[in-house]
Amino acid sequence: MARVDRLRVYPIKGLDGIDLERAEFVTGGTLAFDREFALVDESGDVVNGKRTPRVHGLETEFDPETGELAVGTGDGDRQRFDPENERETAEDWFGDVFDLELTLERDRSLGFVDRREMGPSVISTATLETVADWFDDLSVESVRRRMRANVEVGGVEPFWEDRFVGSGAPSFVAGDVRFDGVTSCGRCVVPKRDPDTGEELAGFQQRFVEKRRETFPGWADGDAFDHYYTLMLIADVPERYRDHELEVGDPVEIVEE
Repeated sequence: MARVDRLRVYPIKGLDGIDLERAEFVTGGTLAFDREFALVDESGDVVNGKRTPRVHGLETEFDPETGELAVGTGDGDRQRFDPENERETAEDWFGDVFDLELTLERDRSLGFVDRREMGPSVISTATLETVADWFDDLSVESVRRRMRANVEVGGVEPFWEDRFVGSGAPSFVAGDVRFDGVTSCGRCVVPKRDPDTGEELAGFQQRFVEKRRETFPGWADGDAFDHYYTLMLIADVPERYRDHELEVGDPVEIVEE
């Protein structure tokens, strides 16, 4: 049976995610706590994995109950912050790590998602397993951390999420929440990198594109994909569903209209 297998949000944009058993939606249509904080430099640019592999060397944990953030570096330096009340301390610590003047900004209504008119990202467990099989020595968890999806759906075939974009595409319902597909996610440099070290895997993009082309589902709308370096659905949750909760184990059903 198709079901929600995992819910993962990324409290600070570019840094580690946390798994949740249930998640609410914020007014802007994203999951609560997802990219709620961002490190921003003096020019207004966000510090993330696209900008620097240094983010991969940080280990972060976030407690959604207390709002406390724990951060560590590879050399053993660990700190705990309450971003609400110790923001300047957090800014100074991250500024030292990245050698930048930084502010820790917060957006409770939408978060600092890249596609601000869209909602959560969705991928199937089978897709992650298939991509892991394309590469020697890549675990499913490594691929999961490289792709950074919010909602993972189990009990379905690889690339199940591709069916929800393009002309006449259906929607799906998870529990009581409807998801309308918007676009497949074109990937950046981040999936090429080891999520712990930031080291790039040689030939990753070339191999990925080759295998994606070979395995592209015949039932997907190829015209809705700009290229083969894409993976993961970016969806929209209509406003009337944003007061509902999503929970691990929720059944998932396709809605044909």
